[in-house]
Amino acid sequence: MRRISFAGLAALVSTAVLTAQTMRLEAMQGKSILLFTPHPDDDTFCCAGTLALLAKNRNTVRIVIYTNDDKGSYDPEMTSERLARIRKAEEERACGILGIPKENIVWLQYHDGMLEYANPRDLVEQATALIRTYRPEAVLSVDPGMETVRWHKTDHRMAASNTIDAIRAAEWHLYFPNQRLHQGLQPWKVPFAFFYYASARDANYFVNIDSVVDLKLTAAAAHVSQFAPAIDRYRPDWEPERLEKLKAGMRARLLRREGHYVEAFRSSRGFSQQ
Repeated sequence: MRRISFAGLAALVSTAVLTAQTMRLEAMQGKSILLFTPHPDDDTFCCAGTLALLAKNRNTVRIVIYTNDDKGSYDPEMTSERLARIRKAEEERACGILGIPKENIVWLQYHDGMLEYANPRDLVEQATALIRTYRPEAVLSVDPGMETVRWHKTDHRMAASNTIDAIRAAEWHLYFPNQRLHQGLQPWKVPFAFFYYASARDANYFVNIDSVVDLKLTAAAAHVSQFAPAIDRYRPDWEPERLEKLKAGMRARLLRREGHYVEAFRSSRGFSQQ
């Protein structure tokens, strides 16, 4: 049997620690990835490039959507029920472009703008169960520290804080013990979290999306009803000229760093123990 010296063992441990510390999200392969989003579009707008890279690397990417986004239309003939169906189809189309099958989209079906009025305990229990079920290597979610999240965006505010609370609860077996007793769900400690919509001050992690930037723009454009003219008077498709103008405008607004297109996150490995 091969023997490893103490020095060799120490070197292996140091290498393992270094690997964990320098783990790149976009380099993960064959892992479970869980993204929580308040609406069926925030995942695409914030980090479609990163999601495309994760899907290319054969990770199992699942998207958890808190609301059905059934309110955001100025069309006087639109109904909530119809809009929810439209937004669902658009999300499935966008995810398909990125390589994420519709079976990997989890809809919690809260009404748009109403997430803060849901029962907080039930909501965090739902999210905790999903983390324990899918046991993700990384969780992506809205950054609760972003100014517009804290002060202006109601669903974003609740989605951010609820997901953080669920990450904390998921690792402790005495939180929601019924999940272990009745569903067989074991505690799970999330190794990595990446928060999107991070402010320029807080962003500390950047993913190069040069190779998938066109996929990001195409996926974003799949959310037709989120943009004019469809947001004012619904139509299911784009006029070619408008589509090209939209993509050019989005490309011009993409974050660039050291000459590359990037998506920004605030990364974290330490979570509240209390």
